[in-house]
Amino acid sequence: MEKRKLGNSGLEVSALGLGCMGLSFGYGPATDKKEAIQLIRSAFESGITFFDTAECYGPFTNETLLGQALEPFRDHVVIATKFGFEDGDSKKGLDSSPARIRKVAEASLQRLRTDRIDLFYQHRIDPNIPIEEVAGTIRDLIAEGKVKHWGLSEAGTETIRRAHAEQPLAALQSEYSLFYREPENEIIPTLEELGIGFVPFSPLGKGFLTGAINETTKFDPTDFRNIVPRFSKENRKANQVLVDLLKTIASAKDATPAQIALAWLLAQKPWIAPIPGTTKLHRLKENIDAIAVQLDTKEIREINQAASAITIQGERYPAALQNRVGK
Repeated sequence: MEKRKLGNSGLEVSALGLGCMGLSFGYGPATDKKEAIQLIRSAFESGITFFDTAECYGPFTNETLLGQALEPFRDHVVIATKFGFEDGDSKKGLDSSPARIRKVAEASLQRLRTDRIDLFYQHRIDPNIPIEEVAGTIRDLIAEGKVKHWGLSEAGTETIRRAHAEQPLAALQSEYSLFYREPENEIIPTLEELGIGFVPFSPLGKGFLTGAINETTKFDPTDFRNIVPRFSKENRKANQVLVDLLKTIASAKDATPAQIALAWLLAQKPWIAPIPGTTKLHRLKENIDAIAVQLDTKEIREINQAASAITIQGERYPAALQNRVGK
């Protein structure tokens, strides 16, 4: 698989990574452990070397799963994990105090069965802790060899600049896809200016851009999408027009809607490395095969023009969670 460097950091990853959250958390019941390990290892065997987790996915169970799955080839992969929540629980408050960051680092190293974290993200910006203090703690962990690179998630441009000035960032992880293009306004130009890589999560719009979700879809009661305004029945029906566009383009390219969505994202910048997640082996293969789908400049322009004419209905987060992003 094609490799990409995240900005000026020198951190090299596979062009597509694997977002592992959904194997343990967020989208209904956890995947059977044996099946989850098989999927993670199949991803590696197919060329994926970039794996994303966080202490709060579970909490803790996703890191443990990843540690076991990747242990046989630890030195051949890049593992990203995250800190930033009180007691590692995303339902609680934010906590990026230096003591908490250190505690998370030590615990994550144990669960991941490793002696270093390749990429350590602040999961959400903590308004009570200056970003310079966070960056200083990370700098110390890097000096100690426990962390190799660091990043932010869902941060705004001012915070990105302040953090990067204190300790250079390798990457920003935030949502970006044809289903959510807001980062094009300020975030992507800022990252390009500063030489910071971009790791889009939910590059398939939390599954919507695959074409497998419509207004009649019933989510598991524990599925996060039940509380996402963009996934209300009415908004799913209204937003289907974007999927219809992808299906039309995919048909002409002998591809799937998901592959067009990923190919479009990969074509935006050479320092973008999306991390689609899945629990299914056939979807994993479908996503990886998107690497071979080439969109030329004319096709990209046509997709942009058509997508820009579509107004996506519904916010991407409920109000309480929306308050935690873009800080």
